[in-house]
Amino acid sequence: MLLAEDDRAIRHALERALTLEGYRVTAVADGVEALAQAHRTPPDVLVLDVMMPGIDGLQVCRVLRAEGDRTPILMLTALVETADRIAGLDAGADDYVVKPFDVEEVFARLRALLRRTGTGEQRLPRGVAPLGVTVSPVPKEPTVPERQLAAAGLRMDLQARRVWRGAREVELTRTEFELLELLVRNAGIVLDHSTIYDRIWGYDFGPGSKNLAVYVGYLRRKLDEPGASQLIHTVRGVGYVLRED
Repeated sequence: MLLAEDDRAIRHALERALTLEGYRVTAVADGVEALAQAHRTPPDVLVLDVMMPGIDGLQVCRVLRAEGDRTPILMLTALVETADRIAGLDAGADDYVVKPFDVEEVFARLRALLRRTGTGEQRLPRGVAPLGVTVSPVPKEPTVPERQLAAAGLRMDLQARRVWRGAREVELTRTEFELLELLVRNAGIVLDHSTIYDRIWGYDFGPGSKNLAVYVGYLRRKLDEPGASQLIHTVRGVGYVLRED
């Protein structure tokens, strides 16, 4: 794991907490060091502070994504406006935590990111010291992967991670793609907030969280077309449903 945070107290406290939780952590103080370290030793996950001197966390994120690096990125931000969060998603971040944060929330979001991307080998059981030994995963029986999904005028190529509405291809981030896949698989079925949080993030952040609403809004902006039916509908007090009216 690569942690980039310019506040020394926060950096040291978070590095210690993550290490005690069983992560191998490389901590740096700014975006320049973060990019250099990411190029030198690619991490399994990045935790980036948004506001750092010189190259900030958003710029680090943009550079890595422009290079084709799909390593999961968790942003740490003191900015709480929706527009600020969308800027992080636009830059290619997968999730964010708002300061001041509870370290248990950071752990939960990291676990969810690593589960979704299958890159959790860097984390050791709590209390076990890192020994530099790589444990090979248990081989699985070969399966034929599902390739295509379609509903409500949308088509998804699951292996290539591409999406089309009609003939128009829609560019999505990892989290947007996974959220849309869940909605397409359950087209016509209302999914409640808790179910979506559990399936996408692996953790229910409670009724006060705006995380899901931000992603749904961002998906709508990418999918909706002038004069065409809206695809993702809000069921007030319950959740969301994908259907073409």
